[in-house]
Amino acid sequence: MSCWGCRRPPVRLNLPWQHTNTLPMRHLIQTLQQLPLIGPLFRPRFIKFGIVGASGVVVNLSVLYLGQEVLFREIAQQTLRLNISLAFAILIATISNFTWNQRWTWHDRKSLRTVPIVIQFAQYALACWIGIAVQFGLTNLFALFLHYLLANLIAVVIASLFNFVANDLWTFGRLKLNRELRQPDPNDA
Repeated sequence: MSCWGCRRPPVRLNLPWQHTNTLPMRHLIQTLQQLPLIGPLFRPRFIKFGIVGASGVVVNLSVLYLGQEVLFREIAQQTLRLNISLAFAILIATISNFTWNQRWTWHDRKSLRTVPIVIQFAQYALACWIGIAVQFGLTNLFALFLHYLLANLIAVVIASLFNFVANDLWTFGRLKLNRELRQPDPNDA
């Protein structure tokens, strides 16, 4: 078959995914997942974690606006109203992110949940607050050498990685999963 009336045959590219059953984007993601340092960032659980985090930003901004303009409008002192609205927005966004991470990002670890939900939420919130402290400290450190926005962006990425690892290991039970996998089954003896 020729292209648009010309007599030459169409050019055939020899692309790596043409000989597999995977789509180009899937092939690219699979390739990126194999890279030593950035590979884990392209795994489905981390991508879900990022999507939940992005939704948390939307929840946070929406609740902050609602607090400032509707719920706490009667508070005359602007800084007090802002602080109350901000605390409320952070609380609601944290609850939202915890719920979505528990039900979607780490849904496959339901069997590892041996602590009450309140304790698990406290673990999640503590990991988030430590992540905030990491972001705060790194932003200030990097801002000594970089523009503050770039410094903050780098710090957000590092803090997000910290949050993911902390929640993966501690809050949502990877440490327990690893312990269970290492223990021999008493029925095998």
